[in-house]
Amino acid sequence: MQHLIQNWQVAAALMGVPILLGLIGHFVVYKMLSKIAGRTKSIVDDSLVKHCYRPLQWTVVIFIIRLASPAALPAEAAAGANHVLSLFLIAAVSWLLIKTVYVLEDYIASRFEVDVKDNLRARKIHTQLKVLKRIVIILVAIIGLSSMLMTFPKVRQLGTTILASAGIIGIVVGMAAQRTIGTFIAGLQIAFTQPIRVDDVVIVENEWGRIEEITLTYVVVKIWDLRRLIVPITYFIEKPFQNWTRVSADILGTIFIYVDYTVPVGAVREELHRILKESQLWDGKVCVLQVTDANERTVELRALASAVDASSAWSLRCEVREKLLEFVRNKYPQALPRLRIENLELRSSLGRSPAQPSKNF
Repeated sequence: MQHLIQNWQVAAALMGVPILLGLIGHFVVYKMLSKIAGRTKSIVDDSLVKHCYRPLQWTVVIFIIRLASPAALPAEAAAGANHVLSLFLIAAVSWLLIKTVYVLEDYIASRFEVDVKDNLRARKIHTQLKVLKRIVIILVAIIGLSSMLMTFPKVRQLGTTILASAGIIGIVVGMAAQRTIGTFIAGLQIAFTQPIRVDDVVIVENEWGRIEEITLTYVVVKIWDLRRLIVPITYFIEKPFQNWTRVSADILGTIFIYVDYTVPVGAVREELHRILKESQLWDGKVCVLQVTDANERTVELRALASAVDASSAWSLRCEVREKLLEFVRNKYPQALPRLRIENLELRSSLGRSPAQPSKNF
């Protein structure tokens, strides 16, 4: 019994000296890194000192014990000790890898600050980083646990089963994510067939805008009032939409005005020609004025004018509408929309027959 106690004392001494030296070396290196981190502006060294101190310390200690155990312990005890130390070493290395992910997160977050005025890209990076960090931590934990189970001969099959289960889970997730896969395929289809392109003018969900960004999963439409409409890319495969610049950018502008039956349509048509000839927004291709409708009160005049692009066409429509209304108001005020009322008693008292024109108000 006394001999056995002496052997364990010798073993403890043989392993204690390397462990003590390793802890001292780790402490010295830590202090040096702390001083360096305090003098530099880099966030990496500060984050390393903050996150990796403990896991690195345990990794060094376990590694030294594992190296010293064969010389300090008997052969029977060394085999069991090595197995236990291997488990602790795998856990320590997994812990260190997880903390390294936190260091990487601090580094990237320091380069993309969210407390600035224009933080759109920073918010995008931070969102992606948080999701990726969780995924990496889960993967490291699964791989570490599986590696620990693999060290047991009788439980090795269980570790293999976990890895196989992860593959089965991947298949199930893939089946559940069919819509996401379809979205990626739709993105590839958009890239090759190009029903839309960047800077195309489109009408989506009754909103006029330009294609600002196209990804494999969604499309960003910059609406005329500077809002952004985020549309799934499958929308442009499954639903109809208007693309005003699919073949060319030129487009027809339509202007409607409503006037009285007494309006001289020829004079209005000549005025339209004059307005368009003086306008820098007209491309000189189309100039048409037609009577497109008539009801019990007014006549509908439709003017068509062409422009080089949608923005010019919008401005041209507003210009033509304003000047045509001004022309009718100044030259033919009687042709403005009016309401007619017929008073039969008044007509009889004035001695006018029903066939005579009624009074206009």
